Amino acid sequence: PVIPCVVSQWSVWSGCAEPCKTTYRVRRRHVIQEPRNGGEACPALEERAGCVEYWTQQGTECKQSLIPALITTGGFGKARKKRAAADGNERAGYCVEFQLVAITPGCLHSHQSYTHWMQYLREGHTVCVECQHPALDSRSLHCYGDGSGSKKNQLLHWQAVGNPQCKGTWKRIRQLDTCSCPSVHSFLFI
Repeated sequence: PVIPCVVSQWSVWSGCAEPCKTTYRVRRRHVIQEPRNGGEACPALEERAGCVEYWTQQGTECKQSLIPALITTGGFGKARKKRAAADGNERAGYCVEFQLVAITPGCLHSHQSYTHWMQYLREGHTVCVECQHPALDSRSLHCYGDGSGSKKNQLLHWQAVGNPQCKGTWKRIRQLDTCSCPSVHSFLFI
C-alpha cells in the first residue's frame, strides 16, 4: 500500500540565536513514518522566524545602537489595540519622527499583500513611528530602536517586519506625544 510521510507536531519555538541582534528562532518536527511505495513526501522539518532579544544572557539591556528598529505599517496598530488585553496600567504611547537616509532596494521589490506599505519608504522623507503597548517596554518605558539616547544626526538602523531585505538608516528628528504624519508615512515599532 501507499504510505504517506507522517511527522510530529512542531516543537516550541527556541529562543533567539543571538542576543542584541536581529537573528532568528527555530522550531522543528521529526519524521514518525517515512513515505513508502510512492507515498506523499515529508514536509519541511524546520522553520525559522525573525527574532530580536533585547537582553543579554547576563540580564543587562543591549546597547541601542546595536539593534535596528523593527517597524511595520501603522495600520497594524488598530488591530494590535483590539488584541491587547487592556488592564488600564499601560503607559500611553508616543511617536518619534525620523528622516529616512538610506533604503535598500528590497523595499521596492515586495509583492506580497502584507508588504505593500513598504513602497512608501523613500529616502529623504519624514516618517512617524509610534511606540505603543505592548512594544513599549515596561522596564525602560521606551520602544527598542527608537533612538532615545542617540547623538544628534546619528545614523540609526531600521528593518521592516515581513521582508528582511527591506531595511535602511534614518536620523531621529524628535519625539512627540502623538503622531501627525499622513497614514502612508506612519509606522509602528514592533
